[in-house]
Amino acid sequence: MLLSTKGRYAVMAIVEVAKQSDARPISLGDIAGRLELSLAYLEQLFMKLRRKGLVKSVRGPGGGYVLGRDADAISIGEVMAAVDEPVKMTRCVGEGDGCVASHRCNTHYLWDALGTHIEQFLAAATLADVLRGPYAAPHASFSLSELAAAAKVVS
Repeated sequence: MLLSTKGRYAVMAIVEVAKQSDARPISLGDIAGRLELSLAYLEQLFMKLRRKGLVKSVRGPGGGYVLGRDADAISIGEVMAAVDEPVKMTRCVGEGDGCVASHRCNTHYLWDALGTHIEQFLAAATLADVLRGPYAAPHASFSLSELAAAAKVVS
């Protein structure tokens, strides 16, 4: 699966913003410290999240970031897309490009279908689900049937 740290870090960071129960702004420095991530990297991610309206910046003392919408109205898929993180299971770039040499491999459509299921799952999962729903800790393990059922909700 071609998923870089960019998408995972963006989701982890925006969950930290969503965790602020009283909607107080949280600084990127606080998020960087909690997640042990580079402040400069978070600045790049939050610039993209802000452009898409997923977070709002609050200036001044005690400033930082707050969610742009309610946690139940922001999907994990939106967060991934905002930071230009495609969920791609094949290395093919376009319709005419091939997996192997100049043609599609025999398993191309299998991996392509899996990518579609993952996209549907991420589109159905919200920040609220991660905080207090089916994907909140300590529910660290999910059965395959639970994941499949969550993906079918979107289709």
